[in-house]
Amino acid sequence: MLRIIARRLAFLVVVVVGVTFITFMISHVLPGDPARMLAGPRAEPQLVAQIRAQLGLDKPLPVQYVTYMQRVAHLDFGKSVVTGRPISAELAVRIPATLELMLTALLTALVFGIGLGTLAAVKRDTWIDQAVRGVAVLGISMPTFWLGLLLILFFYGKLGILPGSGRIGGLPPPGVTGFYLVDALLAGNVATFLDALSHLVLPAATLAIVEIGGIARLVRSSMIDVLGEDYVLTARASGLRESVVVLQVALRNALIPFVTLFGLSLASVLYGSVVTETVFAWPGTGKYVVDSIFNLDFAVVMAFALMVSIAYVVANLAVDLTYAVLDPQIREVG
Repeated sequence: MLRIIARRLAFLVVVVVGVTFITFMISHVLPGDPARMLAGPRAEPQLVAQIRAQLGLDKPLPVQYVTYMQRVAHLDFGKSVVTGRPISAELAVRIPATLELMLTALLTALVFGIGLGTLAAVKRDTWIDQAVRGVAVLGISMPTFWLGLLLILFFYGKLGILPGSGRIGGLPPPGVTGFYLVDALLAGNVATFLDALSHLVLPAATLAIVEIGGIARLVRSSMIDVLGEDYVLTARASGLRESVVVLQVALRNALIPFVTLFGLSLASVLYGSVVTETVFAWPGTGKYVVDSIFNLDFAVVMAFALMVSIAYVVANLAVDLTYAVLDPQIREVG
């Protein structure tokens, strides 16, 4: 177990250095001048040169990269050329919104995906199985942006029962965790909780529906294989209830291959949140980085790429540790 953690932490250092180098070089290859954009299209060359000097853009690239890495080591990603505020502070304000959206979508996808996949395996070759497989294919095939616009058109435009954009309609709850649902419950404000929940439904459903299909298909396939194993047949012959055999004996072993998909789903939801937050005007890190791309705010894009890469490595570490918990043989090998 310790060897797994040590390898992943060493890999994390390599990934961070690689991502910072690649994003740094890309930011200097792409067309556009942040100093010119910050000064304005009609600014004098002297003013543009002054801003470039203030941002350190007049120095050689190796010097700029070393300076950038020194700042990153202290969690200083620089300042936004648009707002002038520290990027770390800008991200810290928006990360809770992204996490609340991602966690809600992942939890929804896990509950429905595992449930539908297990049901389809138990009811194999019946109309229930065919329906689940059809829904899974439909969910996988739909682009996130198109699904989001479709949900907005139907539930907000046609029915008018759910908000189409934003995170909350009224005043936000007192900030404790940054999660509006949790903070509203802590404050005992039911109206604010329902308001935040109604705004969360459509973007979370957009992310979850795309993931449910893949989860359901993999769980179904894995469960079908496990249900035919000798130890499952022995459990049934010993007189255990079918629900116990399916949920406690078969499902535990069927979830081992699913763990890898969960790591990929976490990354997929993180990237999907960029599109979803843009479609629903959700004030998270995804919308923030999209706005920064249009504003040529390269430092924000670099900070977001670094944050995503770290999330990838942490997710893979969680997958490896979960494997070790589910399968004792993996734990022994390390």
